[in-house]
Parts: sequence; C-alpha cells; structure tokens
Amino acid sequence: MIAVESSPTGMQVRRALRLIRPATADELHGYLRAVLGFDVPRRAVVEGHDAPFDYLCHAFFETGPERDCVVWANRGGGKTRFGAIATLLDLVFKPGIQVRILGGSLEQSSRMHAYLREMIESEVFSDLLDGKATGKHIQLKSGSRVEVQAQSEQSVRGLRVQKLRCDEVELFTPEVWQAAQFVTRSAQCGDVFVRGCIEALSTMHRPFGLMHRLVRERGGRRLFRWGLLGVIERCPPARPCEDCRLWADCGGMARTTRGFFRVEDALVQKGRTDGNAWAAEMLCREPSRSNCVYTQFDGKVHVEPFVEMDESPGSWAAGMDFGFRSPTVVLWARLHGDGSAHIVDEHIASEMTIQQHIDTIRARSAGRRLEWIGIDPAGFQRREHLGTSSAALLMRAGFRIRARSCGVQAGILAVSALLRSADGRVRLRIDPRCVRLIESLRTYHYPAEQRESTEPVKDGSDHACDALRYLVVNLDGEGRKAKVVKYA
Repeated sequence: MIAVESSPTGMQVRRALRLIRPATADELHGYLRAVLGFDVPRRAVVEGHDAPFDYLCHAFFETGPERDCVVWANRGGGKTRFGAIATLLDLVFKPGIQVRILGGSLEQSSRMHAYLREMIESEVFSDLLDGKATGKHIQLKSGSRVEVQAQSEQSVRGLRVQKLRCDEVELFTPEVWQAAQFVTRSAQCGDVFVRGCIEALSTMHRPFGLMHRLVRERGGRRLFRWGLLGVIERCPPARPCEDCRLWADCGGMARTTRGFFRVEDALVQKGRTDGNAWAAEMLCREPSRSNCVYTQFDGKVHVEPFVEMDESPGSWAAGMDFGFRSPTVVLWARLHGDGSAHIVDEHIASEMTIQQHIDTIRARSAGRRLEWIGIDPAGFQRREHLGTSSAALLMRAGFRIRARSCGVQAGILAVSALLRSADGRVRLRIDPRCVRLIESLRTYHYPAEQRESTEPVKDGSDHACDALRYLVVNLDGEGRKAKVVKYA
C-alpha cells in the first residue's frame, strides 16, 4: 500500500471527491489513491492468491452470493489496515451502518480502530464526525457507527450489527467464534442494502487452529489470500537476483510488483526465522504439521476411492469410539490379505443411544459381514443408566468385539506404521467419503506449548483418530491374534 503525496491543492481535491461514491472497481481504486492517499496492490502475482484490492471490492460493493469472507494474509501484509479502509468506506457511503471490530486481543482490535481513527480525524473527513472519536467508538452525523471490542462471549452476545470484522481470528476461542455467528443483521443503509456478514482476517500458523478450519471448510465464505509477494515493493534493478536470499520464493516476480513491504525488511525477517514459519506466516502456505500426531499422513497418498474386487481376499471389520455429548465414531474397514486396510465409511454422531448406533451399524453394514469391532476396553465398564456395558449390548446384538489393552502412544505407533512403514510401504488408505476422519488425521496434534507431552490434545479431532486406533491395534499381525472378548 503506497502512500500518495498530498499538498494544499491536493487536500481541496480530496475533500471535493470524498463523498462521490465509486461505482466501479476502477473508480474505487482511483478513490483510494486520490482521497485516502493509498495505492493498493491490484494484481495477484502468485497462482491461487488474490490481490488486496479484491478484498476491498468485495467489502465495498456488496455484491456476490458469498458475503462472509476469510482474509488470509502474511504478517505485515496490511490486512488490519485494509480492514480499517473497508470500515471507513462503509461508514462514509452506507449511512446508518453498524460495524463492530472484534480482535483476537484488545490490542489487536485497537490497532484497526487506530488506523480508522487516523483517517476519519484527518482534514478530509473530520467534519463528518458526530462528536469526538474515542478509543472505543466512532460515530458519524449520518448515524454510521463503529465500535471496537476484545473477544469475549459477553462482548459478542447481544450485538446486532451489519458487519463484524474479526481481526487475527487465529487467536479466537471456539466459544467466542461460535457466539459471533449470530450477531449480524441485514439493513437498508441509505440507498445501499447491506447484508449481515462476518469478515475473518488473520495469518495462519497452526495446522489445527480456527483459521485453518475456516480456510479448509469455507462454509459459504469467500476466501481472499495473499502473501509477501503480493504486497512486496518493486525490487530496484540495481539489486542482483543471483545471490538474493528471496530468489527461491520470488523468482524475479518482485521486479514487477507494486506493493509496500520493503525488500530489506523481508530479507532480515527471512534470516531470523525457520523455513516452516517463513512459509506459513509470510508466504501463506499451509503451516508445518510438526506438532501433528500423524505427520506421515498425506492426502495425495492415503486418500483413495475404495473399489471392491471380487477376486481379492479379505474381510470386514470396524473401529468404534464411544461418546454421547462428544460424538460416537464408527469406521468400517476392508482388510486385505496382505495386511493392508482400506477405511471405506464413517458414522459420526452425538447424543444417540447405543441402541441407535447399533441400528445404524446394522443398516450401514448391509453387504459387509463384519467379523469384529475394535473398541476401547473401557467399553466394558458397567453404565448405571444401562445396567450393563456398551460392549455387552454390542455383543447381545450379535457383534464380535475385540478390545486389546494398549497405551495411546503404542496405538499411535501402530497407526503410523500402517500409514508408512520404515521400509516405505503404505498399508492404510481412506475413501474420500470419510471426510471427518481425513480432517482429523490432518489436525490431530500435541499441545504446542508442552513440547515434551505425549498426550494429544482432545479438541474434537481425537474421536475419529481413537476409533481408527482401536481398529488398528486389534488387527492380526506378526503371528499374534487379537484377543476376542466373549460375553459371559
């Protein structure tokens, strides 16, 4: 974002143009240059990425079926400043609009507000203010208003606004993010109809965090993504490419860019960080999975449609993790004679009785003669409300149960060996229909703040991974047959 020089004559022009609403993308870009003094990068330079200007067009013109959006940008990539610019445009050209800025911390939300306040208190716009701008809110004479808040359920609940801008959403708790989904309301703002929407702006540095989930699942949200190369300044011809530390990332693209991130700063920052952090937080590539439990898992290798071959020997089995408020998970697997397994289907549901799960297993197993179901040995514990155990009810229904006692780490090692053994063999594949299992294998992780911990985090991805573990540890292998527990 390049600041454009101003002058007394220029100030008169800016004030004359400030209330002329842009009608096209070209006019909006011209307005940003002439009135706000910013030359916003308009061209995406990396395949699959967007230009920052694309986000501003989306936020301003109120068009397109996807109004909610996710902005994934690098550190120092201007996302907070662009969020402030989008807010200013909303306040000026959509009378009566209500906007809230919600940050991952009070400092983060205050930063976007500070950028906004700097612009609105300038000589260009200050006479539009209704009273004084404060550190918490800004109101215009038109009735447009913006307030800044830090993330908390209390601050979110009860809001009724047209736009909620969430800055550094990677730092949000799941509870606050969930509460935020219900706060927006559409409204007629002057002659512009504004549909209620939520914008999530953030870097992404955790392969199991909220931002990672938003980018992967999308859920009707428009994604805007740019990294360092989308906002870096034009590299001067005098700087040789041959020995430049950015060459591997840039490949000469910076010779044609029009950004604001200084090349010198990029060189210094790259020298301070490791390759994983640089790739995730500056180039906006998916973050390193170094804290993940199953780092061997690769969707390109392990996700493969199941095709039944009549002549291939094999059998059917399942793995099951019990839950009620947390989900119960059942995985169906085709076991092959060579010791490999193909997970072909999944059932994941909460607040169902064990009998309902049994009925589902029967229905979904039609044509698949289940030889056994691998479960947690804790499934044999007597439940007071049942007068028996979940395992006993499964066996009464005619299912054979295997429940080998095995520590979590031993089970994880067994699954890892199937994903890729020491000799490079891949013996576990998963049908694409098992969406939740695939996502769980990608995100199942150890606590980042406890480097020595061997207990994975229980944040939802553990349920499907536990069901897989109960299946795998009960497979026949190395001449040892898994114990079959008989109901007495």
